[in-house]
Amino acid sequence: MTATTTEPKAGAFDRKTGRAAANPERRTGVLPTSGHVAVRPPTAAHLSDEDVERLGAELDAIRDEVLAQRGAKDAAYVKKMVKIQRVTELAGRVAMIGARSRIAWSAGVGLIALGKVLDNMELGHNILHGQWDWMRDPDIHSTTWEWDFVAPAKGWQHTHNDLHHTWTNVIGKDRDVGYNILRVSDDQPWKPRDVFNPLVNALLAPTFEWGIASYDIEWDQYKAGYKTREQMMSDLRDLRDKAVGMVLKDYIATPLAAAAVGAVVGKAFGRPARFASIAARALGGTAAANALRNVWAHSVIFCGHFPDGVDTFEEEMIDGETRGDWYVRQMLGSANIDGTRVFHTLTGNLSHQIEHHLFPDLPSNRYIEVAPKVRDICRRYGLPYNTGRFGRQLGSTWKNICVLAVPTREEWAAYRAA
Repeated sequence: MTATTTEPKAGAFDRKTGRAAANPERRTGVLPTSGHVAVRPPTAAHLSDEDVERLGAELDAIRDEVLAQRGAKDAAYVKKMVKIQRVTELAGRVAMIGARSRIAWSAGVGLIALGKVLDNMELGHNILHGQWDWMRDPDIHSTTWEWDFVAPAKGWQHTHNDLHHTWTNVIGKDRDVGYNILRVSDDQPWKPRDVFNPLVNALLAPTFEWGIASYDIEWDQYKAGYKTREQMMSDLRDLRDKAVGMVLKDYIATPLAAAAVGAVVGKAFGRPARFASIAARALGGTAAANALRNVWAHSVIFCGHFPDGVDTFEEEMIDGETRGDWYVRQMLGSANIDGTRVFHTLTGNLSHQIEHHLFPDLPSNRYIEVAPKVRDICRRYGLPYNTGRFGRQLGSTWKNICVLAVPTREEWAAYRAA
């Protein structure tokens, strides 16, 4: 059967914005370095076209400098991280097999969770962005890497790399805003279901990988007619295959292997253990590790997108957008988290969300040295550089999600009148 493109169905709306679902086309070509945007964001309204052009040139120079410096040191870093991740997760599974106390079991859970965090954040997310493609290593490449996450890599690359990073925080085009189930900006019309914002977010955190996998299917685009049935079924098959593989690995094969090995080892050392009890501990430990990884990823990502001071943008603000204006939008639409080098590694360097949105294809280990230069540019051009401690950024994110659950008088009146 030949795939056909259908027109959007009448009345099909994006659930998060209340507007007709936007056709998620990727912006092609290179943005001009000079020009005039139709409307500049209020936070950057004081900048002239010449200011924005100079700002863009400065950021281009930072990127070019890092690209010219990439080499053996960077390659050694990512290869070391791959080894650390694998050893850490293996150590956690070994500890889980021999766990005979809550302390040992907790240590196993923690090590497995740490391994999964490194796999998803510092490795998977950044490798799938193409940050390490320049190495030409087939084992560490955006076209071959598959992460320990339910969301298939290919679908995530489309919704995240192609769409979110192109239309960052543009209401009606960036479908990452709210991840289709939350109200995270007052630019999104209030709906009765938004009163469940805090509850939905609390449930989303420990199941984050499943939420992302569902989001990547693009249900709203299928409903609006921008996605064919053939495309939809293909994506669903990919998700089914990945999910089945993950469930078999984490919740069936791992507990059975742990029970078998644990029983044999225990018998050899004269400490027999029940097969079922070892399997149950391994099953519970793996589930706990996945939940911890999901909560951490959810917290870090939300801190980079939804705390106080992060701007959203109307579609008119990208009309005539230049490269410098795109840079400005990335800086205003992102937030950083302060922390140590170890903390930054555990976040996949997404604690440098501003730098990541400016330079998504630069090696993640370089963000920490780029950050002071970006902060200085923001200072000189009168732009905010949104950063703060983890507790503050996470607290403001949750505060905003709770506040946006309740409509203002104007929002309630608009809903009644609709």
